[in-house]
Order: sequence, then structure tokens, then C-alpha cells
Amino acid sequence: MNRHKTLFDTVAKRDYLGFWANETLNARGVADFLDLDKRDVAKVAGVSPASVRFDQKIPREVLDRLLEIANICSLVAQFFEGDVQKTTLWFRTKNPLLGDISPRDMIRFGRYDKLHRFVIAALGENSAAARAASDNATAAATSKAT
Repeated sequence: MNRHKTLFDTVAKRDYLGFWANETLNARGVADFLDLDKRDVAKVAGVSPASVRFDQKIPREVLDRLLEIANICSLVAQFFEGDVQKTTLWFRTKNPLLGDISPRDMIRFGRYDKLHRFVIAALGENSAAARAASDNATAAATSKAT
């Protein structure tokens, strides 16, 4: 049962960062949140900088990559309970578990997949630890009651 619950933990429960206003991705908002310029977006999407645009004619590769990046940003925001400042700080701060580079730079350097795996694993470990703590608290309360 728990395995199936974690299947859906790969998508944030809410749109904490406002990336999906009007039920469409605000691609420019994602790039702005991470302070990515057109060259950065082109690199992560594998397209030329001249083809990067954020309107209705956004290239499919750009949209797909920004959707993935927006999802990771939203998952991190969820971890920080919607605190945009903490989420921003996490993406911009060098992290020793990421080789002393920031998550933002991992995205800029084309290491999105590694960051994605890192975030999903960390959130899974955090959920498991929270469930164990809850189970322990319930067991302690039950033993006190008896």
C-alpha cells in the first residue's frame, strides 16, 4: 500500500510557486524563478538560444524541460511548506551533497536528471522518516493508555 502512495509523491500537491496559473505552465515564470537566461534555457532544452521563446509558439523541447524543472521547484516548495524565500534560497545555495554546487547551477549545467533523482530520493527518505516518527508516537501513546 505505501509503495502506491509514493507513486504519486513525484508531483507537488499544490502550485506553491504559481507556475500553473490558468492551468498552463508559465514558462517565463519558471525561468525567472531560477534566474535562467535564454542561453541557460537553450542549454537545458537542447535547442539554439535563438529558438527560445515563452509565448504560444514555445518549442516543445523547451516546454517539456521547463515542465520538469517547474515540477522539481514545486516539490521543493512543498517541502518548505510553500515558503518561496526558503525555496529560492535552497536553489541558489551551494549544497555539499551535490558536489558543492547549487541546485540552480546543476540545472544550468545540464544536470537536471541527477538533481531530479536527488530531490525525489530525499523527499522519499523524509516521508519515510516522518511516517516512522508518527508510528513511534502512536505506539508510545497507545502504551501509555494501557
